[in-house]
Amino acid sequence: MAAAATMLPRGAFSLAEADYTVEIESDFSLDIAPFLLEVSPRRFIKTLAYNQQVPGPLLRLKEGVPVTVDVTNHSGNDEIVHWHGLFLPSDVDGAMEEGTPHVAPGGKARYTYTPRPAGFRWYHTHTSAGSDFRKGQYTGQHGFLMIEPRENVARYDQEFFLGLHDWGASLAGGGDGSMSPAYDVSTINGRTLGFGEPLRVKEGERVLLHVLNSSATEPHWIAFAGHSMRVVALDGNAVPQPKVVPMLRLSPAERVCVEVEMNNPGVWVLGEVRKHVMAAGMGAVVEYAGRSGKPQWQQPNDLVWDYLQFGLQFGTAKDAASGDAKAVEVPLVFESKFAGHGAMDKWMINGKSFPNTDTITLTEGQRYRLVFKNKSTDDHPVHLHRHTFELKRMAGHETRGIRKDTVLVAAGTQSEVEFTADHPGLTLFHCHQQDHMDMGFMMLFRYA
Repeated sequence: MAAAATMLPRGAFSLAEADYTVEIESDFSLDIAPFLLEVSPRRFIKTLAYNQQVPGPLLRLKEGVPVTVDVTNHSGNDEIVHWHGLFLPSDVDGAMEEGTPHVAPGGKARYTYTPRPAGFRWYHTHTSAGSDFRKGQYTGQHGFLMIEPRENVARYDQEFFLGLHDWGASLAGGGDGSMSPAYDVSTINGRTLGFGEPLRVKEGERVLLHVLNSSATEPHWIAFAGHSMRVVALDGNAVPQPKVVPMLRLSPAERVCVEVEMNNPGVWVLGEVRKHVMAAGMGAVVEYAGRSGKPQWQQPNDLVWDYLQFGLQFGTAKDAASGDAKAVEVPLVFESKFAGHGAMDKWMINGKSFPNTDTITLTEGQRYRLVFKNKSTDDHPVHLHRHTFELKRMAGHETRGIRKDTVLVAAGTQSEVEFTADHPGLTLFHCHQQDHMDMGFMMLFRYA
């Protein structure tokens, strides 16, 4: 059974029947500390990172096998590590709002839990930043978390984990005088296009790409020049209808897993479709064995992405209605309040900003339908902790079978998802844009 993070010295515990202390080694250690990240030749960014690298170390865990992770905080801020996408008790999930203890500056914590479900997850800081772009998800505190299934592991010739991130945030004004973050550097795995080693492949290989958007606020569109990508999982969960697509869209916190057949030898660019973002550095070189030369890019004409293409469709409206009968509806209305010139907007759920938002009570075992009504002019990638939900209706279109933990609710639209309340404890719901979360876009669910 998973246990809470503790503030005890690393690995120390006492045995009542013996007058000595036994030191137990953890499975993994994460050190949070200042780091000077070289994003391009002789261009450095001061940030916070795990184990002096960006992204942090890849943690490969086995579904259902308990694991212990020690975290040491060498920063000057209270910190916490959120295990995004896992079914964990509230006191170890990694959100102070749920009751997970923070790690004080100079302090240590031990997280012991049983990882599930299997799939591509991630870990990251879950602290507030406000307008201090040296904190929270504006930093390099993010890493890949792969939960291997106990059996039937898919086999590929190679796997690559790719983290999309934006750096150098500053406040930029909107047309209405509101403020939001803007960036001057964008990277894949902490490097700009052409800096560092390419992804090396061989003709005929079947490659699996695990792509994460760890940006604090920005969506990203990703294409792989000369190749098609077959989407097999969203947020680490297998899709019912894998599809070949020309590009991916990932909002903050979303993950997409794609298969690629390496059948077009050459040197290619995998990167951001929007030209100004690629110019800021977001790209990686993919190099076939025995090939050299300038990396080639092919600019797509349109930005194309739709969750529904990966789901199962209902035969009739009656079929859809029958599938919804047992779910209790919970309406959640998203709105903003203009905070004044030179300030970030305040964000509200059902007319209230956190910590004054309503806490909704859940009954264990009950099925719930969350009805997201986005009345704002911003898109919102909303995330439910400790649970996975199923997409049911997106902008008026029915679907089923797509399971996620973060979903983009587009401006001015309504989306509906369902989940079963099967993980008792305080459960946080929030927009995964750091600036929206910091400005009140959060609420809690509480089990009866």
